Amino acid sequence: MIRPIRNTDAGQIADIYNYYVEKTIVTFEEDAVTAEEMVRRIAEIIPAYPWFVYEDEGNILGYAYARRWKGRRGYRYSVETTVYLRNGFAGKGLGTMLYTELIGKLKEMEIHAAIGGIALPNEPSRRLHEKLGFQKVAEFKQVGLKFGNWIDVGYWELILSPQ
Repeated sequence: MIRPIRNTDAGQIADIYNYYVEKTIVTFEEDAVTAEEMVRRIAEIIPAYPWFVYEDEGNILGYAYARRWKGRRGYRYSVETTVYLRNGFAGKGLGTMLYTELIGKLKEMEIHAAIGGIALPNEPSRRLHEKLGFQKVAEFKQVGLKFGNWIDVGYWELILSPQ
């Protein structure tokens, strides 16, 4: 079941995210995030932007949210989108369902552009974004450092409303 996030989800959200922090290049964060910090991050995003979770019998298996793209007022119709799945649950369609729900809500909010940043290489994330209509618009070389290696970052964009 997909539903809006609640503060009580913060512990499970932190657990999902911390796998990526500690084991992958997907995020450039280097220190595990506490449940308390995740509550703060949730409060920072909600109610301005949507954050959804996929829950199965009380277990959060993934989440997707949007946040402000940049601080200047002229960017107010653009958001950065994010999706994370619990380790072991990729390839089951959960990311597609979460992102589809998120994109639908963003359209209702009259958001014009959704932007997804992907640490490269990350073939599953690239495929997910392109499956949903995102197009690659940029790639920055060696802009993040993780586990002693320089990592490239690509950006995919989805225009949600006509010009």
